[in-house]
Amino acid sequence: MKLRIATYNIHKGVTSFGARPRIHALKLALNKLDADILFLQEVQGRDDQIALKHATQWPKLPQHDFLAGDSHQAAYGMNAVYDHGHHGNALLSRFPIASSSNQDISDHAYESRGILHCVVQLPETAVHCYVVHLGLFGGSRKRQAAALIEAVRSSAPPRAPVIIAGDFNDWGNSLGEFLRLRLNVTEVFDQRLARGMLSMLRSLTGSAPKLRAARTFPAALPMLSLDRIYLRGLRVESAEVLHGALWAKLSDHAPVIATLHLD
Repeated sequence: MKLRIATYNIHKGVTSFGARPRIHALKLALNKLDADILFLQEVQGRDDQIALKHATQWPKLPQHDFLAGDSHQAAYGMNAVYDHGHHGNALLSRFPIASSSNQDISDHAYESRGILHCVVQLPETAVHCYVVHLGLFGGSRKRQAAALIEAVRSSAPPRAPVIIAGDFNDWGNSLGEFLRLRLNVTEVFDQRLARGMLSMLRSLTGSAPKLRAARTFPAALPMLSLDRIYLRGLRVESAEVLHGALWAKLSDHAPVIATLHLD
């Protein structure tokens, strides 16, 4: 079975400067991706200030429900809560979402982070999907990655297909090998160095070469690799970062889209 997925930090559906709404244009762009499952970060569940200031340009529905429309189901994990609203991660799925749960992995008072775990029921099997947004500080990310590993081990059966996607803020790619070794996952761009070759190099040298992830930030001129998709039990047919004027206007991150096959 073929599965088309995408991960995207949507920057709360507003511009980086001036916080002008881009949520309607963003919905049109996401619809064109024709993705079966979307892993979204910085999704605004509620924002009373922008809703009041831009009443005609701001949807009445929470962003996850607005973006899902009639074609997808939506699950939302609320992470950051403030007086005028809240935001977090969301998963949109063309297939039924059998269950969802949100885990708080905030490491300190200044950043609210979470893992949204959803079980998506495909015709052939259930896929365990994890939407993540890790912190800006290296120590926090390492502890949050450890929490992610424990969450996957405790919630997904060993042979179940797994997709972990989101904004890892891991510009130095220091977490990739940590996740690969402990969860037996591969990143969608690992195909540039075949998995068998990685295992051979690791056995010969004691460590695998440091793989370079695709650059996704800032969207207008990507220099940093922040956004990732890790897989288990699925094969990659294609993967790409979407660049260009359209995506540069919608968010400060560029989306990653991949076409997969169940093993």
